[in-house]
Amino acid sequence: MLNFQYFMPTRVIFGPDTLNQLGDTPYLPRGKKAMIVIGESGVMVKQGYLSRVQSLLSKQDVQTIVFDKVRPNPESDTVDEAAALCRENNVDFIVGLGGGSTIDSAKAIATMTTNDGKYWDYMQSGSGGGQTPENDALPIIAIPTTAGTGTEADPWTVITKSGTDSMEKIGWGNDSTFPALSIVDPTLMLSVPPKQTAYTGMDAFFHAAEAYLATCRQPASDMLALEAVHLIAHTLPQAVAEGDNLEARTIMAWACTAAGLCESYSSCISQHSLEHALSAYHPNLPHGAGLVLISKAYFGYLAACGEERLADLALAMGDTLEEDIEEEVSGVAFLDALDTLITDIGLADEKLSDYGVTREEIPALAENALTTMGALFDITPVQMNIEDVIAIYEAAYE
Repeated sequence: MLNFQYFMPTRVIFGPDTLNQLGDTPYLPRGKKAMIVIGESGVMVKQGYLSRVQSLLSKQDVQTIVFDKVRPNPESDTVDEAAALCRENNVDFIVGLGGGSTIDSAKAIATMTTNDGKYWDYMQSGSGGGQTPENDALPIIAIPTTAGTGTEADPWTVITKSGTDSMEKIGWGNDSTFPALSIVDPTLMLSVPPKQTAYTGMDAFFHAAEAYLATCRQPASDMLALEAVHLIAHTLPQAVAEGDNLEARTIMAWACTAAGLCESYSSCISQHSLEHALSAYHPNLPHGAGLVLISKAYFGYLAACGEERLADLALAMGDTLEEDIEEEVSGVAFLDALDTLITDIGLADEKLSDYGVTREEIPALAENALTTMGALFDITPVQMNIEDVIAIYEAAYE
């Protein structure tokens, strides 16, 4: 029987050149001072995106300060540092400009600007303090420049605990960390390099695929998940090969946003738990790459357990007829389609060992996955224990 909630408070402005609407939109959060959060790489400066956002906000009489210390796989100390600057400067709202790490950081910064203590005090698993924020986050504007995480359409923020021995990367969010406004402008994505396009596109793909399989799914997430899986499977190879193809970038941008909506209406499952452990131990591992590297082993395990919904995902990915899938072992068609997609976007030759992952650390990775992001195992359609997780890592390492 259907039993679900539907809540989506984010206004999404979507389409090429929609960034220009930032200068006159009536949907800007109230206030006259904003912090713009960008990555430390300097790409937002080099591409001119930062100056454009500052100029457009100035048309609405909004002053800005810039925080430019966000790294890939952002850390909790960075969140706390930026939040302190927001309080000192009486910032009214936060703008996340860039990829998923930047927008996730903006959400976390917005939370800590209005609450006491340190960010990790509010994490609900691992070594987190388990506290509940007393106050809502500051309003957030999300302006993604990659088609990957879907964070512009969900409340989730993924942050790694600071400290060389922490090895904890945990997702968190509440109703107030949904962006108030998201501007999804595919022209901002034309400059993303091929490999990053592949990594981020596969991140969006797995968000949608996992949401379709999650036991907390609902009709809206099912529709959007199949839409995103279909579009990514048919468009990502072109976006990787033809980075300046605006039509392909626009399709990928919508697929990513649709996958983000899936994370709001449904959820990721334990594939993300396994990857978070990997990139917590190895911060140089891009999240999308980590998901790709464990995907065949992970979904192979689900297929071996008889997960029937993998056949629906296979149908969404390709031209296979339903009667052909029914004749095969459940999940095989999806695994074949996944292998083809990974090959077509140039990621077939990557290995976990390329990023420093060793076989000896697999038991610790499995323990980390089950303890820091264990809640996602509860909504995974098949049961997994630590031996199963170790076996998946071992298969992926091979």
